[in-house]
Amino acid sequence: MNEQKILKTNYHTHTTFCDGKESAEDMAKTAFTKGFDILGFSGHSMYPFASLWHIAPRDFNKYTGVIQNLKEEYSGRMQVLCGFEADYVPGLTIPRMSDYAPFHPDYLIGSVHYIMNENGNFGADDDAENIQSGIKKLFNGNEKEAVCTYFALQREMLQKGDFAIWGHPDVIRKQNWKLHFFDETESWYRSELVATANSAKHSGVIAEINTGAIARGTMDDVYPSADFLAILHDTGVPVMINSDAHRGQDLDCAFDRAAAAAKRAGYTESLFLDAGSVKSQKI
Repeated sequence: MNEQKILKTNYHTHTTFCDGKESAEDMAKTAFTKGFDILGFSGHSMYPFASLWHIAPRDFNKYTGVIQNLKEEYSGRMQVLCGFEADYVPGLTIPRMSDYAPFHPDYLIGSVHYIMNENGNFGADDDAENIQSGIKKLFNGNEKEAVCTYFALQREMLQKGDFAIWGHPDVIRKQNWKLHFFDETESWYRSELVATANSAKHSGVIAEINTGAIARGTMDDVYPSADFLAILHDTGVPVMINSDAHRGQDLDCAFDRAAAAAKRAGYTESLFLDAGSVKSQKI
């Protein structure tokens, strides 16, 4: 009996509609050249609002129209899906399919990019200087409180949202190798990971193993960390591998490293979306 073909997929793809460096057409062309079977676009969104790096609400129909054209262009050769990476911002926007229904997305990625409290907000995946400044301003320099707030926001999103894929679950680590603002081996941090994994299990999402930090040279590791991946595996949270690509050349960046990390954590299968259905394949 012939073994099942391992499909080459990516569902975390950005274009010039948000903060990507290339057009959707160019990203699709590169993906096809690289042998992708399924390519999902996931423009940054916080509908009905936006920042400078989100799709502007006025451009949502244009974005979905371009992706629809690509679906037709590559039909029978490469499956193209239209999605959004939808932000969770308390009191402002939630990654919920019903909120995006007018645009008929194939899927949503739910992500937390902002750490916030009554004093303001800063980007969880910002550069080291802005993270340092944000912790000082919002949390009076209390790094632990900032990290716990980040994971509390993740759990809120998992509870309130309705999305298929959980984006870069521990992106707060992105600058930790440089700033050393928290110890990833401490018991309080592991407790945050366990609690968040339990929320993910309850919500039924797929956790992505994200290689974007490797592609952009901001961290020489995937998200989630080895420890977090092991916890997710033991909790029963499924995974998929995504690149979080902002350039065509990064569409399949470090997929071998992501697969190896999944295997070390105990995973033997990854999930993928095929015409709206969730399927599994061997890693």
